[in-house]
Amino acid sequence: MQTLERREQTWQRLHQPWDVLVIGGGITGAGVLMEAARRGLRAALVERGDFACGASSRSSKLVHGGLRYLKDGRIGLTRESVREREALLREAPGLVEPLSFVTPHYRGRKPGRASIAAGLLLYDLLAGHRSRRYLDARHTLEMVPALDAHDLTGAHLYGDASTDDARLVMRVLHEAVDAGASALNYVCADGLARRGGRVAGAVLRDVLTGRHVEVEARVVINAAGPAADRLRAETGAPPALRPLRGSHLLLPDWRLPLAQAVAFFHPHDGRPVFAYPWCDAILVGTTDLDHRADPLEEASISSQEAAYLIAALHHQFPRHAIERRDVIATFSGVRPVLVSGKADPSRESRDHLILREQGMVTVTGGKLTTFRPMALAALRAARDALGTSVDLEPRPIFSPAVPPQAPGLTSSARLRLSGRYGSRAQAVIDAAQAGELESIEGSRTLWCELRWAARAEDVTRLDDLLLRRTRIGLLLRDGAARWLPRVREICSAELNWDDARWEREEAAYRAHWQRYHALRFDGA
Repeated sequence: MQTLERREQTWQRLHQPWDVLVIGGGITGAGVLMEAARRGLRAALVERGDFACGASSRSSKLVHGGLRYLKDGRIGLTRESVREREALLREAPGLVEPLSFVTPHYRGRKPGRASIAAGLLLYDLLAGHRSRRYLDARHTLEMVPALDAHDLTGAHLYGDASTDDARLVMRVLHEAVDAGASALNYVCADGLARRGGRVAGAVLRDVLTGRHVEVEARVVINAAGPAADRLRAETGAPPALRPLRGSHLLLPDWRLPLAQAVAFFHPHDGRPVFAYPWCDAILVGTTDLDHRADPLEEASISSQEAAYLIAALHHQFPRHAIERRDVIATFSGVRPVLVSGKADPSRESRDHLILREQGMVTVTGGKLTTFRPMALAALRAARDALGTSVDLEPRPIFSPAVPPQAPGLTSSARLRLSGRYGSRAQAVIDAAQAGELESIEGSRTLWCELRWAARAEDVTRLDDLLLRRTRIGLLLRDGAARWLPRVREICSAELNWDDARWEREEAAYRAHWQRYHALRFDGA
């Protein structure tokens, strides 16, 4: 079935009453949808842009406990995060993968070895197992030869995890749809509908066609991320969020060869910075700045942020002399962080917040790692509308996935596909035509993943396909421009795009990539 036909069928279903209407298609909204649908609730989700188009595809890609939060006394947040990290590692191999971190120690630099060791001890206690160990200087350089060796005294090694955040959102949405939910991208909530002074639904607009529908729901759950305050304003509620921008660089792995993550401290302000291998590139981040622009607009890195991150690389890896021209791509996400009055953005709370206002439940803040407890907390807040008989005890996050089978497919590719696509992994492989089980040069992405995404994953624009369903627009030079003719050959028929439509989409994609993912030199 073509994407437009599926979309029309889903749009028509919106006319029926729902138990739960979720507004926002990032990881938080996707988690709420999945948990609601699995409990037999009639649940629908709408997203004004593409699924995961905000911070949920522009995060630091880490599934972690938040070691740095311990120094602020956020033990409860860290405990919850490490437990969710362990659950995701167990249940989503190939999507959520172990990642070891090295934190080097240098003579005369703070924080010292003792304070890091104390934090890691508590970190391991909260996780329920030991991952930390101390390395002397010689073993540290054997593990990470790229490090600055001057005054190096040793390092601590500890365990965390990483993921492909956009694929995590899609895996959660797939689980929700398999459980009976409906999800539509490019549908905007223009306003709230009320009955007797309480929120009882929303007025939705199809961004692609302009048509409207008023949807009735027993509870509306606002999971709109940094834009959540806009919907809350309709209830007269004051703002609760401080949008913060985190920007990142992607480098070719040959330019800064790392076998594991390195976590260190910026020489200018002492903020934590990291560099680690992600999807055959090196990911460097992150900044933490107040984002003054409209939170509904996409964010992009500033020249000052790029200089800040490159200065950190020069400090920690001086022999490699990383320059701007080495950067493959950039990305910036806006985090919905709770206002707590701290002057320093990095000191603001990363806890999640649940608000009940005129019957609407808002769930915001939090972290990628903790999407499941956030979803359950939001549904518990709606219990009076949903009925107390609804079982909201935690369940396994994902249904077991069977690695797909195909001649010549490596075990690592099978694991990667089962992690990213779950129960759909075999269908992805079965969709492949001649030559499409090969990986795209410079990445681990298979050509058939592009075909499958175009056929079955609600791709509406070319950036949906290249920046979120697959990540080749970030991992390959110039947004994968070299490969666009082959992408067109594979995907144009699947998307039902004629030559004129494809050319419009390609021009829009190239402009979008230059604006939001290229490293500019304009002093912005």
